[in-house]
Amino acid sequence: MSGWLRFAPIFLLVLIVAAMLWRLANPPDTTVHSQMIGKAVPQFVLAAAVPGVAGLSSAQLADGKPKLVHFFASWCVPCIGEAPVLDQLKKQGMAIEGIAIRDRPEELAQFLARYGNPFDRIGSDPESKTQLAFGSSGVPETFVVDGRGVIRLQHIGAIQPGEIPAITAAVEQAR
Repeated sequence: MSGWLRFAPIFLLVLIVAAMLWRLANPPDTTVHSQMIGKAVPQFVLAAAVPGVAGLSSAQLADGKPKLVHFFASWCVPCIGEAPVLDQLKKQGMAIEGIAIRDRPEELAQFLARYGNPFDRIGSDPESKTQLAFGSSGVPETFVVDGRGVIRLQHIGAIQPGEIPAITAAVEQAR
C-alpha cells in the first residue's frame, strides 16, 4: 500500500468533521419559525395567579383588540431584565396579558411588587399545559395575538429595548 493511501481515511474524517463544524458555525437560517403563526390560540381557562388580578382565558383574547400574551415567571432571571421593556410597552398603550409558569402566588406577588405589573390579567399555568399548547418552550416568551384570537407573532426570549418598534409594528398589523 502506498504511503499516502494509508492516510486517506484520516484525511476523509478530518474533511467531514471540518464540514460539519463549518455548518454548525454558519447555519443557513437562525430564526425559529413558529408552527402557531396564523392559528387560533389554544382553548384554555386559567385561574388568577395572584390575588387582586383577574385570571385569563382564551375567550378574552378574541375581544376585537390585539394584545401581547406574555409567558413569564418570578424565578426567571431574563424576566427581571425585561420588566422595564414591558412597562414601556404598557405606557405606549399596549394591552399585555400574562401567563405565569410554574410559579407560587406569594413569589409572583413579590416579583410584581418589585419589578412592576404591566399585565391586565395574569393566569396561572402551574403545569405549563397552556404554555406547551401555545408552542412555547421557555420563559420569557411573547405572542402577538390579533383581535380574533389568532397568533400573529412569536417572540422567543426577553424583548430588548431595540425590539420595541418591531413588536409595536406587529401589534399594529394585527389590528
